[in-house]
Amino acid sequence: MIIIGELINASRKTIGAAIREKDAGIVRDTASQQAEHGASYIDVNAGIFLDDEPEYLSWLVENVQAVTDVPCAIDSPNPKAIEAALALHGGATPMINSISLESDRWENMLPIVAGTDLKVVALCMSDEGMPQTVDDRMRISDKLVNGLVQNNVRLENIFIDPLVQPLGVNKEFGMQFLDSIERITTQFAGIHTACGLSNISYGLPGRKHINRAFMTIAVTRGLDGAILNPLDKGMRAAIALGEALAGKDDFCMKYLKAFRAGLFEATA
Repeated sequence: MIIIGELINASRKTIGAAIREKDAGIVRDTASQQAEHGASYIDVNAGIFLDDEPEYLSWLVENVQAVTDVPCAIDSPNPKAIEAALALHGGATPMINSISLESDRWENMLPIVAGTDLKVVALCMSDEGMPQTVDDRMRISDKLVNGLVQNNVRLENIFIDPLVQPLGVNKEFGMQFLDSIERITTQFAGIHTACGLSNISYGLPGRKHINRAFMTIAVTRGLDGAILNPLDKGMRAAIALGEALAGKDDFCMKYLKAFRAGLFEATA
């Protein structure tokens, strides 16, 4: 599972305050903790600071890279902020979060990723809004993938996000997402998928239990990336279980390692 650590986000009070006060210690500690708990990428988001986003996003990248070799997922709809952050990013190839078929975002983000080796999250969004069905997601996915590939973005660098929507709003949203993951990974062999999975439980009690169960099922349907909290032991247990059930864990070695590490004790 490709884990995109979600904790360095300005919408979180502690991180927002740390950015405003240029408190590098909090940012560095948060980055280190996520890396130590298996993050493949460290998401950096300074989106609440609209006027100063390029400066603050660059500052986040600098401080994350000061303490870990784990690359950043540079999270912004602002092309100037992304370009400023990319200019400071060294080491392993970073991820851009995100592009979509919404006209403004597509036109602004495509020149940044075209012809590069950047990883890119591609949201199943268009000018028509949120997709409502599996077929909607597949139509958008097809346009996203073909548009990116035609602009020299390699298939294996694309992470399609079919968009998780709240189960409490529509009983079909869970299965629509799961069916979309399966169809996308079947139609585009070699592509990655990713999502902000916790949206599934929005507005419902016992959210952590819903999120963990949904993660296990999603992994068995082909999900191989997610934006989540790497410090959540129960979620890491859910991933290990999903990979074992999906036949992605030879002799259940990763499952056994997770069990011995006490991860499943955190699911209670």
